[in-house]
Amino acid sequence: MSEPSSTRKPPARIIFEGVSKAYGASLAVREVSFEIPAGSLVTLLGPSGCGKTTTLRMIAGLELPTVGRILIGAHGDERDVSGLPAAERDVAMVFQSYALFPHMTVLENVAYGLVVSGTAKSAAHASAKTALATVGLQGMEVRLPSELSGGQQQRVAVARALVLEPSVLLFDEPLSNLDAKLRRAMREEIRALQQRLGVTVVYVTHDQEEALAVSDHIIVMNHARIAQIGSPRALYEAPDSVFVATFMGDSSLLETTLSHDDATHGTIHLGGCRLQVAHRDIAAGDVQVSIRPEAFTLRVSSGMPSEDTQPAGVSKDTLPGSLLRAAYLGTHMEYHVQTAVGELFVKSHEVAAVFAVGDAVELLPTGRGITVLAA
Repeated sequence: MSEPSSTRKPPARIIFEGVSKAYGASLAVREVSFEIPAGSLVTLLGPSGCGKTTTLRMIAGLELPTVGRILIGAHGDERDVSGLPAAERDVAMVFQSYALFPHMTVLENVAYGLVVSGTAKSAAHASAKTALATVGLQGMEVRLPSELSGGQQQRVAVARALVLEPSVLLFDEPLSNLDAKLRRAMREEIRALQQRLGVTVVYVTHDQEEALAVSDHIIVMNHARIAQIGSPRALYEAPDSVFVATFMGDSSLLETTLSHDDATHGTIHLGGCRLQVAHRDIAAGDVQVSIRPEAFTLRVSSGMPSEDTQPAGVSKDTLPGSLLRAAYLGTHMEYHVQTAVGELFVKSHEVAAVFAVGDAVELLPTGRGITVLAA
């Protein structure tokens, strides 16, 4: 069980076809359709109340859809599980609270699911030991959950799910109870484990950085619907809407006008700064632009027009501004700059020589981090 083998059952594909979930007159999930490829890690991401946890619970069988179909199984052999209870879905779930039994040892917690399903205790404990080795907890079998750190408890919860050898493994906000440093370490462990075992994983979080770090694909949800599906890079660099642009990482949103230069590129104006951008087939005229913190670098204002060589695809113009706020975060500086077109948020990895509040600065475009959106 600890490693993939020729005898291990293939990972499952998950298909949602027009799924809605109603609680009385309230729709928690509205007409959702998507496909999760076998052996991938897909994250359901969105703000609180968007429907992501309800969607996860419908995959698990803890909630049943009001309308629509849910299919789970190896590619070409999917079965309709829409009305099946959780025990009949070959799916295991790691809960936010870990839900470990405090009076049981680590070994007993991991073996519990096998024992209650009828597996002989000796065989269940042997499988549990293998699962604990898989998550790096060998030697801790006789400890109680209260004797473990938060990260170790999280690993026990993962081992308890893995020991069942599910075709789908579900994570419901698994890292929310951990501190920032441990969250980063554990998300890397979960991703490495998923890739090593080849199991299909669906992962719920509201943390955009966490989703970007671990996912093959991300399903962004908002107001019970799917806002956009794509790879982490696609969602960050090519959002389809204002919501996705502002939810997926830091972004300043400004209004401007767009003119088309050719079939793929156009020009926008931000104050006196002319920028060539991909127009993404958005009509010329009034548009909104999402500006990421890496879209500009800062320098002290010279008071003279810039003659610097800029990256390909941008003009030699710069955007003047005045520094409103500055924050030192160890690895980088964060600046808020007031410009003629609005306030911009800029990150700089130059921490040796920093700008002071009130400084007159110039923003130099880097050639990336600006996305045109429909007005």
